[in-house]
Parts: sequence; structure tokens; C-alpha cells
Amino acid sequence: MTVISKRDYTCYKRYCKTLNLEDDPQLIKEYKKVHAQGNSWPEITRGMIEVGIIDMEIYILGNHLFMIMDTIPEFDHDRDMKELAGKPRQSEWEAFVSRFQKTSSEARADEKWQLMERIYKLDRL
Repeated sequence: MTVISKRDYTCYKRYCKTLNLEDDPQLIKEYKKVHAQGNSWPEITRGMIEVGIIDMEIYILGNHLFMIMDTIPEFDHDRDMKELAGKPRQSEWEAFVSRFQKTSSEARADEKWQLMERIYKLDRL
């Protein structure tokens, strides 16, 4: 597998997504542990890289999640997220994390995480 980095690209696509967790402090604490550095399943990270995701960050406020996903310029969201859903252990991962999320255990990542609409961008003077 070729390792790609955001530094390798002068331009990339950015997607912002949102998802709600169950409003349970213990589940939220566990969800944070699952996503702590070094705890994500290697197959999941590898699958994301293989479909062209070059960087991803998830932020939390209460039980609300906000994801920033940067991809290669050729990334097609619908096509590549469907490809990601078929990667090794992806459906197992989605079922595992669904216990924390306000979503179905059968839902794929592209069905859970809702794309957000950008309504503002800083204008350069």
C-alpha cells in the first residue's frame, strides 16, 4: 500500500459531516477511547487511505460529532464511500460503533454521517 499524505497534494477536496451520539456520558467516554490515537482498527484506516481519504479529524461537543474529511482531488463521494463500505471489516466496524451512535447497526458510514452544507468562507481581501 502506498502511503499518501495531505502534504503530497497542492489541492484536495474537503467534506464536512455530522453525526449524533447517544446522549450517555459513559458511551461518549467509550466512543472517545475507541477513536483515541492508536485504537482504531488498522483495516479501517487502510480502507480509508485506499479509497483516497488523505486526512480525517472528528470533533465532539456534547453528543454532537463533526468530521472534516480531506480527499484526493479525484475522490467521488458516492462512489468511493460505497467502495469503502465493501472493504475488509468495514461493516463489522460500523456495527461495532453503532452502539454509541443514534443510528442503525446496519447503516454504512455514508448513511450515518450526514454531509453538511458550507454557508460561509472567509473572503480574502
